[in-house]
Amino acid sequence: MRIWFPLAAAVLLNACSDAPVAKAPEKPPELLTGRQAFYQTYPSARTWAADAQPLRVRSLDLDELPGDHGKAAAWEATYVSPAKGRMRVYTWSAIEASGNLHKGVFANHDEAWTPGGSDRPFLIQALKTDTPEVLQTAIAHSETYFKNVGPKPHPKFVLESTARYPDPVWRVYWGDSVSTAQWSVFIDAASGQYTGR
Repeated sequence: MRIWFPLAAAVLLNACSDAPVAKAPEKPPELLTGRQAFYQTYPSARTWAADAQPLRVRSLDLDELPGDHGKAAAWEATYVSPAKGRMRVYTWSAIEASGNLHKGVFANHDEAWTPGGSDRPFLIQALKTDTPEVLQTAIAHSETYFKNVGPKPHPKFVLESTARYPDPVWRVYWGDSVSTAQWSVFIDAASGQYTGR
């Protein structure tokens, strides 16, 4: 019995399409630098308000996925809209985590904001340095701290503009919070230069 080639090819293709396809393994969660996380949240903030300006960017510690070398598994970015008189916090997380953190970019409810506080919004053009290089500079200016015996907490990062410095600065600190930090160092976000502690 003679089988036409097109019919045999069709049967073969149909058999192949029914075969189970091996699923590619899921990529491990990726840590992001501060600037990378900022640019993940910025488009959503601009959708919320065309005049959205960053007020603060800070790293968040996750027990499930600790940060490393100036990168973190979660970041929080606060934006303000002078036109709306509102403020909105966005988070980026590499994983679903406890504490109301969702994987990817997530927007919280906006709230009232009035200019003139201690923290000032800043232009994104000032964000020229990133957290890995900022961490290296901070460590280079922290010899006194690292000479002290004992374990050191994981470094954390906050980017903000205050009256203390003319340009926005990265604060690198070792501790649970800014107020209880064992050590803090300030690095200019534009130049990458050490500005103080």
